[in-house]
Amino acid sequence: MKRVLTVALVLALSVGSAIAADLKIAVLAPLSGPVPSFGLSTKEGALLAIQEWNAKGGVLGRKIVPIVEDSQCTADPAVNAANKVINQDGVKFIIGEVCSGASIPVSEIANPAKVIEISPTSTNPNVTVDSKGNTKAYIFRACYIDPFQGGILAQFSAQRLKAKKAFIMYDQGNDYTVGLANAFEAQFKKLGGTIAGKETYTKTDTDFSAILSKIKDANPQVVLLPDYYNIVNLVTKQAKEKGINVPFVGGDGWDSSDLDLVSSAGCYYTNHYAPDDPRKEVQTFLKAYAAAYKDDSGKPKVPDALAVLAYDATNLLLQAIATAKTDDTTKVKTALEAIKFSAVSGLITFDKLHNPIKALTILSIKGGKVVFDSVVQP
Repeated sequence: MKRVLTVALVLALSVGSAIAADLKIAVLAPLSGPVPSFGLSTKEGALLAIQEWNAKGGVLGRKIVPIVEDSQCTADPAVNAANKVINQDGVKFIIGEVCSGASIPVSEIANPAKVIEISPTSTNPNVTVDSKGNTKAYIFRACYIDPFQGGILAQFSAQRLKAKKAFIMYDQGNDYTVGLANAFEAQFKKLGGTIAGKETYTKTDTDFSAILSKIKDANPQVVLLPDYYNIVNLVTKQAKEKGINVPFVGGDGWDSSDLDLVSSAGCYYTNHYAPDDPRKEVQTFLKAYAAAYKDDSGKPKVPDALAVLAYDATNLLLQAIATAKTDDTTKVKTALEAIKFSAVSGLITFDKLHNPIKALTILSIKGGKVVFDSVVQP
């Protein structure tokens, strides 16, 4: 009897230990490569959410342990990072990746493994939907998608900017820019506008003079540049040097503390939130972020959209785990599908394709600052 009790006690302790084991969550972010500011913001937003949950006792009574990997916003490094966290670290939950071109291949690894992936910022529809149009059961996102974002940019250009002629330039090898360009073109034409020109470039290009000369000759009233801030900085600077002063418009990829606010003056871009939004969720987050992170000069940092969406994505995941009362990913994904969550970027519910239904913010660049312009409801 004594032996039986001892074995039973050991088993009980083992079960209790398993229940209380740490909960691992991977954060895949581009900490190096072409857009490192995206990675830093993503890491900071996700880690802040995890810290706040851990301060309240974690989730399901378990401490949350982040595993951060540099995925570089590029397919191969992102796939390597995903394979590492899933196969070596035993992770069942991924926050990331950031760029659509990296999130799509990661989803193709995570989904069949029943690993939940929530991308904070990947807006290409193919992140959550396969080639046959079927929803990837375990893949979600915290941001709106390119057709909505691109369509709103076209609507904004036609109605708010009164543009009747637009020029489009985009990276032909980037799923994000292609998606936005296609959505913009379709909606702009639908609204009666014409496309004065459409030119492509590659991610390694640094001299855009040939395209800019065509833009100057075409004399459009608006130029769509749906790329990331590093390309936007180069293009808008060279455009100003050529005397091109028509507004450029773009997507959330513009949002970065490294955006050149002088070169991009007079331009507009879509985003996921505005720091001057008075909602409690926004202002509480701003205070927490400022307390947690400082810039190089020691001043409190103001979070960009990447930080906001990483924070929202992490909170969505942890809330779903808490609601499901288990880390069983099948039950957690069911909880996510039914969630109604007041996030920093707005009230979030999910549609059948695992895309969030929420508002879109448009920002303008004036006087060396990014300022709120308007909000568009879905």
